[in-house]
Amino acid sequence: MKVIDNRAVSVIQLFRKELESLYSKEEIETFLFFSFNEYFGFSRSDLALKKEIRLSESELLKFFRVIRKLRQHVPIQYILGNTEFYGLKLNVNEHVLIPRPETEELVEWVITDCGFLIEELRINSQSKIHNPQLNIIDIGTGSGCIAITLKKNIPDAEVYALDISENALTVAKQNAEMNNAEIHFVQGDILAKSPNHQIAKSPFQIIVSNPPYIIEKEKPEMSANVLDYEPHTALFVPDNDALLFYRSILDFGKTNLSAGGKIYFELNTNYADDVAALAKSKGFINCIIKKDLSGNQRMFSCEKIN
Repeated sequence: MKVIDNRAVSVIQLFRKELESLYSKEEIETFLFFSFNEYFGFSRSDLALKKEIRLSESELLKFFRVIRKLRQHVPIQYILGNTEFYGLKLNVNEHVLIPRPETEELVEWVITDCGFLIEELRINSQSKIHNPQLNIIDIGTGSGCIAITLKKNIPDAEVYALDISENALTVAKQNAEMNNAEIHFVQGDILAKSPNHQIAKSPFQIIVSNPPYIIEKEKPEMSANVLDYEPHTALFVPDNDALLFYRSILDFGKTNLSAGGKIYFELNTNYADDVAALAKSKGFINCIIKKDLSGNQRMFSCEKIN
């Protein structure tokens, strides 16, 4: 891999030449921005305004590595070791899913609803509590993106985060510390009858989860960078049980959610109606399916009646 000289513009040209047969123009421009932002703090406009700056040999080698990894379809977030989610910087590696924009939409929904819920608790409280506390649990936390974002935006909440993977929890704990978010991390399996009896001493008002929901037969439809590098345990469920995790989390909610508490899910759009029917069959009310910005049925919420 050779570059004409050590100017930024030459590196940009090399990116486009080496990757044009593998990625769209839009993707390549995104890779360029992420890389120059990571190594030089460039904004998107800086790519044009500062293209004559010169890179050291060690800096050139960093960009060569990025290009080489991208040619192997490694996700840019894993190459750089971090990503942005809801305005927060998070570390990511092969042990955790890369947070998606759709999950940001789910978090936005929870944050908005929590504002109404806190006000309702305040109004209905028989005591003189001015800031009633919410207990929130994120099931299958992965990088911790949901739990950490909720804590940063609802600072009075007590936030728990559950994951079966010790490696994922290591990443999530690093992210919580990096973002000054106090989260109670718990290693446990939501599919077990008792994921962990020490999760909390009191019921939750909010359960939120982006669980594995892609069935095995959908694998051929997925891009190589997802299929080859992101953790399959966080992505896939058996073909014959697409609702596996939804069912377990709803059952968890029946015994660990307070009256009037809510569950929020990210959905496999193909099974949105099935999740709603399942929740209703288990006695949950006010079941809502919400579309994401792309028009897909991507989010769901329901409420426990008693």
